[in-house]
Amino acid sequence: MAEVTSELMFELLKKLHQKLDRVDFAISELRADNQTIRAQLHALQGDVNNLRATVGHFESRLDRIDNRLELREFQEAQARFEPQP
Repeated sequence: MAEVTSELMFELLKKLHQKLDRVDFAISELRADNQTIRAQLHALQGDVNNLRATVGHFESRLDRIDNRLELREFQEAQARFEPQP
């Protein structure tokens, strides 16, 4: 078995330090990517909320139009039974 010297330990610690630096860099990149994805998801959620509001406005307009059409159909049906001058 090889003798463990201080130079060997120093080389091993140096390689370990380099690997840890690469891991730290990779983790910081992953955090940046995660923050970017979170920002995009937040923007997407805002877009979905805007679309929901727009669809809600369309639904209320369609309900009002539908209500007016039902009233008109009712008036037309009533007019058929009223005496014509």
